[in-house]
Amino acid sequence: MNNTAVSAQVQGTDNTHMVFKDEEHEKFYYGKLAQARYQDCYHKALIYVLGISEDTRNHFSQIYDMKSGCVKPECLHQGWQTSGSVKAVRFAFNLYTDGTPSVDDYRRKYLMETVLSPTT
Repeated sequence: MNNTAVSAQVQGTDNTHMVFKDEEHEKFYYGKLAQARYQDCYHKALIYVLGISEDTRNHFSQIYDMKSGCVKPECLHQGWQTSGSVKAVRFAFNLYTDGTPSVDDYRRKYLMETVLSPTT
């Protein structure tokens, strides 16, 4: 049985094969991975998954902060999201953080820092 999916296969340094959806996915993956804080399996998984869809590639900076290394769960409620991109982002977050952060986590952190902390 022949697979008709378009893909580029790359031999990894650890003798694993990587399959990319298309050239844009591969280019995005290697470009963002070079900018990542670490080249670990968590960053690789996050960048790989977010690179599959054009929507998530185009909004990567709204999903993940390369400088701080933090995911941005508030992106899940932005207008550009589709049902498919929300699933991809949640999956990527889960692989990156070993749990899916939610907007409620963001709100809780905000409340702890602003509302509940004593003023100086």
